[in-house]
Amino acid sequence: MLTKELTSLVSSESGLSKKDTERLLATTTAILRENIMAGKTVQLQGLGALEMKARGERTIVHPKTGERTIVPSKNQLVFKPATNLKEEIKKF
Repeated sequence: MLTKELTSLVSSESGLSKKDTERLLATTTAILRENIMAGKTVQLQGLGALEMKARGERTIVHPKTGERTIVPSKNQLVFKPATNLKEEIKKF
């Protein structure tokens, strides 16, 4: 789903104008982003949780050449779906 589609759906469901909906989504996205970048876990009721996790340095092996390479550590955005969403996905 694209942002334009989401804006249209939220606008029609909520009765807000498209301009107000765009501002609402932009503000929500900015707040979520700030909190994730600050190292906080963002939990969205019924959807799941977003959090930043550190992934440690690791060694990988090229399958054809057998050459070993070290992949440096990095931060990674992780999504953990809510339990009810997991159950719905299983039934889908």
